[in-house]
Amino acid sequence: MGFRCGIVGLPNVGKSTLFNALTNTAQAEAANYPFCTIEPNVGQVPVPDPRLDRIAAIARSARTVATLLTFVDIAGLVRGAASGEGLGNQFLANIREVDAILHVLRCFEDSDVTHVHNAIDPVGDAETVETELMLADLESLEKRIEAVTKRARGGDKEAQAQLTLMQGVAAALRDGKPARSLQIAADQQPAFRQLQLLTAKPVLYVCNVEEDAAGAGNAHSQAVAAMAERTGAASVVISARIEAEVAQLDDPAEKADFLASIGLEETGLARVIRAGYALLDLITFFTAGPKEARAWTVSRGARAPQAAGVIHTDFERGFIRAETIAYDDFVACNGEQGAREAGRLRAEGRDYVVRDGDVILFRFNV
Repeated sequence: MGFRCGIVGLPNVGKSTLFNALTNTAQAEAANYPFCTIEPNVGQVPVPDPRLDRIAAIARSARTVATLLTFVDIAGLVRGAASGEGLGNQFLANIREVDAILHVLRCFEDSDVTHVHNAIDPVGDAETVETELMLADLESLEKRIEAVTKRARGGDKEAQAQLTLMQGVAAALRDGKPARSLQIAADQQPAFRQLQLLTAKPVLYVCNVEEDAAGAGNAHSQAVAAMAERTGAASVVISARIEAEVAQLDDPAEKADFLASIGLEETGLARVIRAGYALLDLITFFTAGPKEARAWTVSRGARAPQAAGVIHTDFERGFIRAETIAYDDFVACNGEQGAREAGRLRAEGRDYVVRDGDVILFRFNV
């Protein structure tokens, strides 16, 4: 199961620098000019989770395998992208393929790095990109409304329901409200998701600040945080330059010393990854044995057979039960055998909703 976060923003805000640091590679060329990223670069990043190391130590696993998020570096948007300005149509298509948007905003002053609008205004930049996404959504909806209207007039009840939904969303977009701000009834959610609207995707604002502001942020990042709170979004402060430096250090102790020297306890990337994970409403469950301890990702609300299917389709197809131990019980009982003896291991069936931190052994028969 893949979960993709698209890194978007105006040109020269630090997207490619952030992506390079995230993936610890030089896949994306970071250059001081627009459109240096033409095709979207893709990288997978492990999600930091200290629980995995604890489980591995207790289970005496030979290796650990973290759960992963996929990040896609999408070239910079510009005003007019929805009508094809810059490389707009291509960029918008790339955004449509991701599950969540990490919107990088320039929150630093630097005369050596040009700004596409010649002014540092992260809130205005956010509004520019949001407007382009809303215009693209509105254009897409209007085309579909025209087609659905004909069917609805012919008495097609499904088309009538679709038309009502689409007209409501279109009206909100015309009022400057993104699709994710709407309250959609539970029975309409499947139809709403099928619209594949850009502004329905959850958004995390990543405030790229100067090195000295990496810990507490600055006035620009504070303005973004206030905007995020007003709109129900989230925000994270990082310095992409610091993250790029840290990414070049291989020794964990050396990384920790470097961060401590500038007053940071952890990398901004760790916060971005966790925030992206939360943004997608994901949870982690674990498997553990002598060979490996591994973290797995599922959407919140996933049932046991679905979780089994993430490991292998045969596990879901032949699912019998899930022998489950809560993380705290696994630690307190010193592993599976102790939890079994203490009565803390539960045999769960098909309807069991997996909980964050569950350590699971799936029983199946194919």
